[in-house]
Amino acid sequence: MDAFIRFTNQTQGRDRLFRATQYTCMLLRYLLEPKADKEKVVMKLKKLEASVSTGRKWFRVGNVVHALQATRESIHATDLVPRFCLTLASLNRVGYFICDTILFVKSIGITSGINKETWQVWAARYYCSSLLLSLVRDLYEISLQMEQVAHDRAKREKSPTQDPFGYSVADEETEWLQSFLLLLFRSLKKHPPLLLDTVKNFCDILNPLDQLGIYKSNAGIIGLGGLVSSLAGIITLAYPQMKLKIH
Repeated sequence: MDAFIRFTNQTQGRDRLFRATQYTCMLLRYLLEPKADKEKVVMKLKKLEASVSTGRKWFRVGNVVHALQATRESIHATDLVPRFCLTLASLNRVGYFICDTILFVKSIGITSGINKETWQVWAARYYCSSLLLSLVRDLYEISLQMEQVAHDRAKREKSPTQDPFGYSVADEETEWLQSFLLLLFRSLKKHPPLLLDTVKNFCDILNPLDQLGIYKSNAGIIGLGGLVSSLAGIITLAYPQMKLKIH
């Protein structure tokens, strides 16, 4: 109970719980819409989704400062690739949160001289760019982990005792694919924070890709992706050791 209280006392914790609720509503609405006798339930889900989305906008106010802080931290990364990717990703998140704040101001009626569609497109572009750069960083980290696992395996194969979990294949045409997948599985298994970060970024990018018309999805796919991403974010926030560190 104490851990739950600490989690919900954080602004990011409440935002991620709201986010999980929002995408759960989206997913359930998509699944129930084809059923003729579920109109009332679908309407309630739509209202709840809209209310939660509005609540999340309040939590995101001021996130520009957090994005700037993340930019400053990423600049000090020792490895060139993570430093480049994370710095640019954080700068794009700054742009995204600026657009998000402007859209929020528009939604609460403070000003009417804002083109909502234009700012939504710019927000999606910044968000998509940030996630793409984060995924490049994830792929780089995965390649390093796979290289290390392959190196350790080669050392074991040189020793008299063979690896009891070593693989063997009968079909030489699929040998490279099985070897690659096994190496990828072992690499991610040894590094759960990297797996969580990759899954989170991949699921998150479905939404801006759909908004920009690059890769069209339906509400079910976006809802499922958002829910999985939210759960990954909740895990990394509740257990800081599961967050991918900047080296």
